[in-house]
Amino acid sequence: MSPEFVRSDPSMWEAIFADPSIPLDKPLTRMIIDDQRRTSRRWLYPYARFFSRVLVAVLSLVKRVAPGRWMTLTTMDRLCLWFLRRFVAADAVELLIRHFVVETNLVNFIINNTEAKIAPVTLRPTTLQGLGDNAVVEHDVNVYDLLIALEDVRVDAPDQLDFSGIDVPPLDPERKRRRILQLDIQTALCLMNIPFCMALSLEEFRRAIHSLRFDDSFLEILALVCEDETFKHWKMGGLSLWMDTNVDVPQLVYRHALVCEYAHAHLAKLAREQRIG
Repeated sequence: MSPEFVRSDPSMWEAIFADPSIPLDKPLTRMIIDDQRRTSRRWLYPYARFFSRVLVAVLSLVKRVAPGRWMTLTTMDRLCLWFLRRFVAADAVELLIRHFVVETNLVNFIINNTEAKIAPVTLRPTTLQGLGDNAVVEHDVNVYDLLIALEDVRVDAPDQLDFSGIDVPPLDPERKRRRILQLDIQTALCLMNIPFCMALSLEEFRRAIHSLRFDDSFLEILALVCEDETFKHWKMGGLSLWMDTNVDVPQLVYRHALVCEYAHAHLAKLAREQRIG
């Protein structure tokens, strides 16, 4: 490198934004970086993370003695929507809504390109209100339904890949609504994990957590269907046969969302190349 390009005080965030290995569009990359740079991410997240892990561990322990739902799913949805509308930054809410659409797109891509006997998923919310109506539970169940439908199905590349339905429509995180706080998405996930634990039965909560272990399975399936090893680069080494729910759930959820975004961005790239070709 010539001397004029040497920087004595490089910016970590500038380097992340410039990283050519990130497959995401630059506006989306900027939104994710800006969310991680929020004041709440630096000052509140470490405490919210600790508080959430301790409280959820205690709740899970007590639920072994007194199982069942301590809160209805409808109440959980209303509480989370109220929280998102008043305390979470609009960009963070948009990223959350976007994740539901992106994961549904990945599920449907696999359905459309394999012989899985299952109807396409319809969970594609475009508004904050769309995260209600048990969307969180349905989002996890869709993963299980697809994997079960793939039993005894040969997963390989079709003659022609079907890229229909991998678009992301305009999303409405209610930007005009006045918010008391502007929390980042990771801090928000820590706090929302508490009512989630209360509303689900112990087995449902374990099922929801374990769904995160299927990320590597999805990446492997996408690699086979697309005949593209790129998807395997984002595998974490998690084994779906290993049941362990004593994990940092919000942290894994955040990584899961990033993995889905990476895989979705690569599918979009393959779709563009197929159209051009």
